[in-house]
Amino acid sequence: MQRLRSLGPADATAKSAELLGDIIGRHGSVGPMISAMAHSPALLQGYLDFSRAMKRAKLPRDLSEKISLALQEWIGCALCLQAHTRAGQEAGLSDTDVALARQGTATDQREAALIAFAVRILAEPASIRDGDIAELREHGWSDRIIADTVGLVSLNLLTGSFNLVAGLEPEPDEQSTKETQVHVN
Repeated sequence: MQRLRSLGPADATAKSAELLGDIIGRHGSVGPMISAMAHSPALLQGYLDFSRAMKRAKLPRDLSEKISLALQEWIGCALCLQAHTRAGQEAGLSDTDVALARQGTATDQREAALIAFAVRILAEPASIRDGDIAELREHGWSDRIIADTVGLVSLNLLTGSFNLVAGLEPEPDEQSTKETQVHVN
């Protein structure tokens, strides 16, 4: 059950109304997360800015979706899992790729190492040691990719946690979900 009600531009404060109006102008609608985030103009602006910034990450889109699936499985956000499953499929992930990602792994050992690292950042960041970074480098991951992964973890923690607190869940009807859910990334 939704705990934070959805706001439209007419219901929101001036700054949130401006942000919502901009999104509606570009995408035609806003999803439940965005409309609930509108209660806090600071949160909404921060999310939008962070999300746009993470689009410049050097993580390949399919790998980014695998990481997001692993993180959202751990966080337990069904709305984000649905959005990232769809985005992953659009990025070329197979059903097997999606299933493995939700288990925190991948068939490619290099990708599996980065996915497992991302889950550790989320679950136990204080456990990360020099050897963990060295192992990622041995797999060929650059410092930029490692840093981008921290950003992706942070973005997923924000969205998944917000959706759980707000009580947001996926729409039961697939068609209405496609029409009403805009997961701005």
